[in-house]
Amino acid sequence: MFLNKKQTAATSDHEVQQLMVSGRTKAIASSAQQRIYMHENRYYSGSDFSVYNYLIPLTMKRGSVSIELIRLSLATVIQQHTVLRTAIRFNPMNNLIEQYIQPFTNDIYSFQHSGGVSTLEQLDRLLTNESVGKYFDVENGKVLRCHVVQRFPDNHDGSLHEGDLIIFVIHYIAFDLSSYKPFLKAFERACWANEYQQSVLTIPQYIDFALYEQALLADTSAESKMNKARRFWANLMHGYDWDKIRHLVPNEDRTDRHHSGHGYSTAFTINQDVVDSMMLFASTNNVTMFSLSLACYYTFLFKLTNHDDDLCVVSSAANRSGKELEDMIGDIFKYQDDVDLLANRFQHILTQLFSSSSIIHQPIYKLSIVLPTEQEFIHQMNNTDISTSYSWPNTVHECFVQQAQLYPQKLALELDEQSLTYSELLYSVYCLTNYLIDKIQPNEII
Repeated sequence: MFLNKKQTAATSDHEVQQLMVSGRTKAIASSAQQRIYMHENRYYSGSDFSVYNYLIPLTMKRGSVSIELIRLSLATVIQQHTVLRTAIRFNPMNNLIEQYIQPFTNDIYSFQHSGGVSTLEQLDRLLTNESVGKYFDVENGKVLRCHVVQRFPDNHDGSLHEGDLIIFVIHYIAFDLSSYKPFLKAFERACWANEYQQSVLTIPQYIDFALYEQALLADTSAESKMNKARRFWANLMHGYDWDKIRHLVPNEDRTDRHHSGHGYSTAFTINQDVVDSMMLFASTNNVTMFSLSLACYYTFLFKLTNHDDDLCVVSSAANRSGKELEDMIGDIFKYQDDVDLLANRFQHILTQLFSSSSIIHQPIYKLSIVLPTEQEFIHQMNNTDISTSYSWPNTVHECFVQQAQLYPQKLALELDEQSLTYSELLYSVYCLTNYLIDKIQPNEII
């Protein structure tokens, strides 16, 4: 399974392991498979929905394709890429989580044909169900689903036409972000050329990668790839406080730590002028857009966490380093308002950084994550001009007293692990007011 190749450097005779075809159908699960298997069984085994569904919706732009061809092509892909029919189970005999390649059958994947999904509301509901539905049986190798949708009820010819959908749903235990292109490439090949049937014995499979990974982990040489990686990350993360909780939004630490499985993501469009300025800056300074965007995101987090510069950010990585991995499918390594607000603040940071050529040389502390609407609200609160006509019937401090009287036991302030109710805060305000009146003289600095 492994080819031992001598390094050319004269200073070392360390043997390098290389990914090779093994032909095996049973092996220990990869690190990624083990993590997902344990996490899902520990937190979500009793849940009514899945948190590990990867959704690939495709829309027919023109022409037509028969539903039977879709089934045959998908069957070809599943036969060629054995990770799409690999079972993950815990073996009590050796206390290991193992993977077992299953023989191809028509029941190894889920296939559904629907029609009459004509409205956007119906389509949104369908895609949501596909995203969270429990369709898979990981312990028996059922990790892929295909749902073909004919959106118009008068279509009865057994084919998909313009506007119809093909929805692939794949369990993350057999898939990652970098598997997206290889999967679609394999499906396209199978659709266009039925004769494309490269033998699975000649293609490195994901099980081969898992064996290769185990060999790297077991290599004790100081010059091995894994030990070099360990030293790199140990040096990079030295002194990082892994236990420190960094709160990005209010009330974040008041959760019960229960893994609900609920999540929310958002997308926003950056103004084209800002994008052009970013690209010009990246080109002028010989940096990639990824590095520049990461630096902007670091700046955003720096402001959001009150100037905390000990930050660690996780992002998707290019995990297909070798040519033999390029076409491999597999996992190689209430939030909505909060997420939207964070996205708006990040977009505001980008606009400040790249809307003017001069501001990019200003110190970070001069940037603001306060949104324009919030700035206007603060301005109105701080405006003491009596000639200004307010729509508010009461002053701010009068509103606060009313709030304290209505909701004395509700939380008014929260910082780290401490909190104050409205009644407690009102009492503290009275104490501070009396102290300022009795003890502080005019023109005295507080």
